[in-house]
Amino acid sequence: MILPDLVIAPSKKGGKGGKGVFTTKAFKVGTIVEISPVLVFTGKEYLHLAETMLYNYVFEWGPTRKKAALALGYISMYNHSYSANCEYEMDFDNNLMTIKVVKPIKKGEELFINYNAEADNKNKVWFDAK
Repeated sequence: MILPDLVIAPSKKGGKGGKGVFTTKAFKVGTIVEISPVLVFTGKEYLHLAETMLYNYVFEWGPTRKKAALALGYISMYNHSYSANCEYEMDFDNNLMTIKVVKPIKKGEELFINYNAEADNKNKVWFDAK
């Protein structure tokens, strides 16, 4: 389920040629904007993904975080922010991810998730850790 008010469009945050997820209407806190299935990869497959461009689009998966998941729908297109307006939830039993609004979003704004899973988590993510 992806709300019809979401669109993929060019993003300044997404780097050169990058895209992001934007809204064509305002969203209130608590709105679920997407629930999408994921493809789950074993730890061994995860190592192979690390050698491909998909590495930048997968999430660590499972209680031990030794697996990886590639989210379908728009989820892999959400850009990162240390002050995100959305959060993601992982459902390991049903292989689903949910995106929920945690800060009011105005029409036309980009939706962001924090790759650390919590909207305001300031821990450096892999591409900022250098």
